[in-house]
Amino acid sequence: MALFGKPRYSTVTAVKRKDIPPDVFTKCPISGEVIYTKELEHNLKVVPKSGYHFQLTAQERLKLLLDGDSFEEHDADLEGEDILAFEGYAAKLLENRQKTGLTEAVVTGIGRMGGVTLSIAVMDFRFMGASMGCAVGEKITRAVERAVEREISLVIVCASGGARMQEGILSLMQMAKVSTALARLSAIGRPYIAILTDPTMAGIIASFASLGDVIIAEPGARIGFAGARVIRETTRQELPPGFQTAEFLLAHGFLDQIVPRSQMRRCVINFLKAFNGHPNLKPLLR
Repeated sequence: MALFGKPRYSTVTAVKRKDIPPDVFTKCPISGEVIYTKELEHNLKVVPKSGYHFQLTAQERLKLLLDGDSFEEHDADLEGEDILAFEGYAAKLLENRQKTGLTEAVVTGIGRMGGVTLSIAVMDFRFMGASMGCAVGEKITRAVERAVEREISLVIVCASGGARMQEGILSLMQMAKVSTALARLSAIGRPYIAILTDPTMAGIIASFASLGDVIIAEPGARIGFAGARVIRETTRQELPPGFQTAEFLLAHGFLDQIVPRSQMRRCVINFLKAFNGHPNLKPLLR
């Protein structure tokens, strides 16, 4: 028998990186900070230190902006079709419907903000980059027309890579169609508030996203027509610092305001009540 026994050590099982579910932590693309995903969601998907705004789904955006249980969806069954028999497009549409649970890249309906009834359209970047095809253009046009018929305000939350190439010229026609409907809304004196989120590009910014009576953007949102790389290669010139960011466009007079996500609902409500002559207004953001 040995006089001295070996000490017993507690067994520690190391957690391997591959054992951690991929959605537990999220990395900030600006600072590299790794943040607990649940904490990020609690903070409206805004990174606390860097202020980076991750994209929201259409449902998350509606929940953020509208009064509870006030949303009534319209045209939920309206969906895009493979009109031009573009190779792989039908399968792509089906894939995106299954992935997002949406029929198309925009959700539209009637709701209330601060008790003010409005027509609203919210684009969802998860669905083919929120590209605008015939169905997206038709749904947004109908949202505008509902505002005209009911003589109420309109809010469109924009987020898009532009026109949907699989639908060709039919996609580009939606720019004129939505813009024409907005002219009718303007003619009856009802307000349209455009909220630009990251990214709002190409045919969207060249049409209805830039036609708001008030144009608001989230911090850091990329906003422009052609991409910065394309412009640089075409003009062979260096672009100004911050080019095509919300901050650059505010400094050059394109935007009315940049509003952090946590303050967006209060800001829009103030504008809606001001347009509707409401007597009890909180001070507008500076």
